[in-house]
Amino acid sequence: MTSTVTIIGAGLGGLTLARVLHVHGIPATVYEADTSPTARTQGGLLDIHDHNGQLALRAAGLFEEFLGIVHQGAEASRVLDKDGKVLLDEPDDGNGRRPEVHRGALRRILLDSLPAGTVRWGHKATAVRALGGGRHEVTFTDGTTVTTRLLVGADGAWSRIRPLLSDAEPEYVGTSMIETYLFDADTRHPVGARVVGDGSLSALAPGKGISAHREPDGVLHTYVSLDKPREWLDAIDFTDAAAARARVAAEFHDWAPELTALITDGETAPVPRTVNSLPVEHRWDRVPGVTLLGDAAHLMPPSGEGANLAMYDGAELGNALAAHPDDPEAALGAYEEALFPRSAAAAVDAFRVQRLCFGDDAPHSLVAFFTGHGQAG
Repeated sequence: MTSTVTIIGAGLGGLTLARVLHVHGIPATVYEADTSPTARTQGGLLDIHDHNGQLALRAAGLFEEFLGIVHQGAEASRVLDKDGKVLLDEPDDGNGRRPEVHRGALRRILLDSLPAGTVRWGHKATAVRALGGGRHEVTFTDGTTVTTRLLVGADGAWSRIRPLLSDAEPEYVGTSMIETYLFDADTRHPVGARVVGDGSLSALAPGKGISAHREPDGVLHTYVSLDKPREWLDAIDFTDAAAARARVAAEFHDWAPELTALITDGETAPVPRTVNSLPVEHRWDRVPGVTLLGDAAHLMPPSGEGANLAMYDGAELGNALAAHPDDPEAALGAYEEALFPRSAAAAVDAFRVQRLCFGDDAPHSLVAFFTGHGQAG
């Protein structure tokens, strides 16, 4: 295969695809809306799973580099009720099945593994059209275009490439999340540092929760989850950080103060995020010359699988193209045949995780699941 693969989106999935293609000697160009690798923060810790994300890194030849950025001890986890009672406290046993790494560091490893010029920064796709014969033209915000015989949409939830294949659009699932940070927590926020512990915290109740992660350098990264109509989130003025924190914290007025302090003591402006999903069984008919990976293909509620699935998609697609060097359509067909049932099963599990965390029996349902004494309803 000698023609260049055009990848839209330099997230973990798109970069994994580019790297695996490079390993096999297949040229690729990645077009990314961000103006540089440091144009925005890349999020917090990711647990990289041994059955998908780690396999992708092995296929990319980057497993040893990955081990070098693992945040030691971060696999520890605890579950609390709203009164601060610890219901489950599991230390990091060091088995390496789900080691935690910082998303930005993982992205840097992938970027550094690619030939110079592979990623074209500041290229946000605004339109795409089919030209016939499996060829497509992508237009960017600066008015430039690229024509390609093999186009991959790795451009996330609101993919510009997806409409070539599917009419499906993400829909709000009824849960909103608000993100904030505490810094130098052991010194400046010792109560919060103690309640979070060495790894992750999940304090849950029906319809709401406070989750936090200890990141390197004493950072506590908090996500507040609330089952609320979209209008509730839209009514909060997040440009007034103090008022927004107070409004969100009011939803937890009867919770333990050491938990609500993770909201009220936040040192960054709270960032609202809606949880959206594509249909569980999202799939499309084979369209010559184009496919999707990651959230563009199978957006689902957060369950710890999103980044892992995107990377695995990228590795599987890269390997399929390498296995069919003279027949990219056969490669795309084989990739999608495996993608659809894999992503559907993961989406079912993601909604199950939502029920475990925020259903009527939370947090006990999550504890029962972890300890092997229960299943989601």
